[in-house]
Amino acid sequence: MKAKPFVKWVGGKGQLIEQLEALLPADFDRWENVTYIEPFVGGGAMLFHMLQNHPNITLAVINDINEDLTTCYKVVRDAPDSLITSLKQIQKEYYSLQTENSRKEFYLEKRDEYNTKKLEPIRNTTLFFFLNRTCFNGLYRVNKSGLFNVPFGKYETPMICDPGTIYADSELLQHVEICTGDYQQTFNRAEGTTLFYFDPPYRPLSNTSSFNDYTKDAFNDLAQTRLKEFCDRIMQAGYSFMLSNSDCFNTPIQDRFFEDLYLEYIIDRVWASRNVNANPAKRGKLQEILVHNYVQTKRMLAI
Repeated sequence: MKAKPFVKWVGGKGQLIEQLEALLPADFDRWENVTYIEPFVGGGAMLFHMLQNHPNITLAVINDINEDLTTCYKVVRDAPDSLITSLKQIQKEYYSLQTENSRKEFYLEKRDEYNTKKLEPIRNTTLFFFLNRTCFNGLYRVNKSGLFNVPFGKYETPMICDPGTIYADSELLQHVEICTGDYQQTFNRAEGTTLFYFDPPYRPLSNTSSFNDYTKDAFNDLAQTRLKEFCDRIMQAGYSFMLSNSDCFNTPIQDRFFEDLYLEYIIDRVWASRNVNANPAKRGKLQEILVHNYVQTKRMLAI
């Protein structure tokens, strides 16, 4: 099997892979001994794509501030057999429940256990997978206290254990460094020919339209500005970066926040489907920005 994200993740880049590939540096495939760094790894769709399609990547470094998520990556990498055994057991227990109410009670019980934050890595990852597969829309959301609070999703037989994906991901992750904490620490792992790909919490298009409650700490405009300053640091060091975010300019109010913030860089645009909004009328295709500090992209050469 091909490696692919082992969790559902809001804003995951699976649908954008071809567009992002086209916006890589034009000569990327000729780079040698590439270091690839994702400071906000999330579901990892771009990571799995890059590692499977670009053998010139000799070092990959991923990071996320969500410790439960990075623990998942480490367990998948280091203990796939134990994880699969544990997931099969919880899947068996869930499938044996005959009513929606009993499944909901089981879900809430496991959510409470997960929120104790006192679990060893295999159990914590097992519950992370379980909640991800059985919660509403596969969301990952926490409250201000850092507690997972997504309601039950009413699924009868979701695939909680997918051994093929876990083994494929484990194999691919063997040579990936996994870090937890502030994204700026990843700068210390850059060396030689390095490409950073940033997929941070997106800036909301309105007060209600965006979802970025992945952690208890909000990623506000000051945080977006801090990230831009980090990109400046990358540029000054001679490394390359690409960065995804919401397209605030192509809205009725034509908000120039990113246009002005990244004025000295190049802003391309990609199309994404968004299905998280509770109002079906507000779902559909949206543009996103892709900022980068190199001039020529693969897409330009293909024209």
